[in-house]
Amino acid sequence: MPGPHDPTDEEAQRHPCAPRLLRRFRVLALRGRDVVVRKACRVLGIGSAFSSSSHRKAVRKTGSSSMLIPFSMKNCFQLLYNHQVPAAGFKKTVKNGLIIHSISNDVYQNLAVEDWIHDHMNLEDKPILFFWRNSPSVVIGRHQNPWQECNLNLMREEGIKLARRRSGGGAVYHDMGNINLTFFTTKKKYDRMENLKLIVRALNAVHPQLDVQATKRFDLLLDGQFKISGTASKIGRTTAYHHCTLLCSTDGTFLSSLLKSPYQGIRSNATASIPSLVKNLLEKDPTLTCEVLINAVATEYAAYHQTDNHIHLINPADETLFPGINSKAKELQTWEWIYGKTPKFSINTSFNVLYEQSHLNIKVFIDIKNGRIEICNIEAPDHWLPLEILDKLNSSLVGSKFCPTETTMLTNILLRTCPQDHKLHSKWNILCEKIKGIM
Repeated sequence: MPGPHDPTDEEAQRHPCAPRLLRRFRVLALRGRDVVVRKACRVLGIGSAFSSSSHRKAVRKTGSSSMLIPFSMKNCFQLLYNHQVPAAGFKKTVKNGLIIHSISNDVYQNLAVEDWIHDHMNLEDKPILFFWRNSPSVVIGRHQNPWQECNLNLMREEGIKLARRRSGGGAVYHDMGNINLTFFTTKKKYDRMENLKLIVRALNAVHPQLDVQATKRFDLLLDGQFKISGTASKIGRTTAYHHCTLLCSTDGTFLSSLLKSPYQGIRSNATASIPSLVKNLLEKDPTLTCEVLINAVATEYAAYHQTDNHIHLINPADETLFPGINSKAKELQTWEWIYGKTPKFSINTSFNVLYEQSHLNIKVFIDIKNGRIEICNIEAPDHWLPLEILDKLNSSLVGSKFCPTETTMLTNILLRTCPQDHKLHSKWNILCEKIKGIM
């Protein structure tokens, strides 16, 4: 039974490193002399196979021992991961540079890895390249407004996660067709353009005719017009990281629909994203899969930094490698971080309500600070909804979270205090649904 963060067999088989890890495991298993490998074989239930006479006979008949290895891909991943990264801790693993790849597709866990390395690692002469991919999610910059950047209603309907990272920049859509790359260095050696040039060299190594250029905004453009990579960064006192995306086979329909806010009348000083034309590299060449791209960048990175090009798998939930990392991941999931860190903003809008064949205009003015309603003024025609009812609604929403869940709870409680009038309740429900629709 897989744990909450363990990959299933199917997910493991889709992992870009799967074929290479599979080959490596089989080679190690066939040698059978390494203590770690023999232990791995016992765990997988193949420990006795390599010493049995029946196995040797079967090998002679089939010409291949790999046919007799009934192992799970997921177990193979975990065993190789344990074999590659010492349990003594991640800090002791990094000698003169490292390339790592997360086995998790959880956006909060992967963002927590960035925080952990930034906060705990001495990166002097020890640069790190981190590959990670996420299940469908939208990630906004540290100083952005989610209501201004994405379609929150659609995200809730589709079960798409929302995350706020600690770096600046704009909103991005992640799925398994997008590769995230994080370059960790000391503050002195931080160089975004050099990192982007490295990616361009890697792309040209596998496809020499590919026209990819880095821009002054630190984006990567394909054919001079299609954005395939966006950049953000965080610079600390002594360490820094630059992370970027690389579009391989992302769902373009989801990307465009989720990164389009339907909300009107927002006034904010939050950092705004700049819309761009995008294109997947797979559309340019079907051989440019995520695995090919990751391996190409890893090879180029290792050559540039004169380090081993081996990609080490890491489990972001492993406290033995990253002590305290799970508390970082939990913090990134909180409402207070995702929504509460939104810069102060206001909504000044109106909408029409159809009631008994007539259109009524409802005006809404709301000030939001730290994700909570600071000032609320909802106006509706007196003949439609009594002023005292509206006053109760306005006062009850002040101080509450600007979110449909809390608004639903508050309005339901408030409705119980109203007279038992069917028409009044119907109007109330219409109004409340409209208000929740802008949250």
